[in-house]
Amino acid sequence: MHLGIDIGGTKTDAVVVDTAGAVLARDRRPSGRGADAVVAAALESARAACADAGVTPGEVTVGIGTPGTVVDGIVSHAVNLRVDRLDLAGEFSAGWGARPVVDNDVNVAALGAWILAGDGADRSMAYLNLGTGLAAGLVLGGRVWRGKRGAAGEIGHISVDPAGPVGADGLPGGLETYASGSGLALQWAVDGATGRDVVEAAAAGDARAREICERAYYGLASCVRVLVLTLDVDEVVVGGGMTAWGAELMDGATRILDAWAGASPFLASLELAARMRPLDIDVPVAAVGAAMLGGGRG
Repeated sequence: MHLGIDIGGTKTDAVVVDTAGAVLARDRRPSGRGADAVVAAALESARAACADAGVTPGEVTVGIGTPGTVVDGIVSHAVNLRVDRLDLAGEFSAGWGARPVVDNDVNVAALGAWILAGDGADRSMAYLNLGTGLAAGLVLGGRVWRGKRGAAGEIGHISVDPAGPVGADGLPGGLETYASGSGLALQWAVDGATGRDVVEAAAAGDARAREICERAYYGLASCVRVLVLTLDVDEVVVGGGMTAWGAELMDGATRILDAWAGASPFLASLELAARMRPLDIDVPVAAVGAAMLGGGRG
């Protein structure tokens, strides 16, 4: 069996799965802040999931997904966790007794979504994570594609409008600014506001909030267009906290994709809207992907 741990900005999610990725036990708890607290929460959640599954640490392989840049088990720049640098593999191993495989959280979520879809090893997938930030994980030929320097899928930094709003990275019109929770809040420019506040204001009739939401639809549609045109993946699976917005987000993006198809026979031939699908927000794809990565997949 395999143990997978998804360390998120707000929660740590641990699962024990069988060899097919079916969840046998699950534990969720708040994530720690700072290196020591992050490791402690991961260990506690891992132990609880194993206890629920009736297995010991020695009976499972271990994989971990985490925000930030990951090289040889060392995590850097995980801002949401208040971690500048952490030897996560080494510190977790010291408390667990076995060294985990560690990767970026979007990469492991992509692997989990691909495995749970179960449509065959030759199917390619882009997992588009719309959360606090925006990035894609890529599964090509049954393996996660990370690129030369681990930057594959960082499409949030692609600018789709040189005259658009300036994002946290200092660049105008970036996809992350258009279609992430932090991007919506940045455009709203109200102290303490979140992306959810912007969506609620739009629903209440606020004109500026509706404009920001319209840009989010355009941003999601542009992500799908970029991913299909660069990689021609079979599908783009949309997940992350922004999907709690519901059908309105997907419908808005579909409307824009359909308009592009109506103007371009080439884009129409690619069936962009049909290749986009939302992920069930309650499915722990990142934890499952981490578990399967620890078991040698991806």
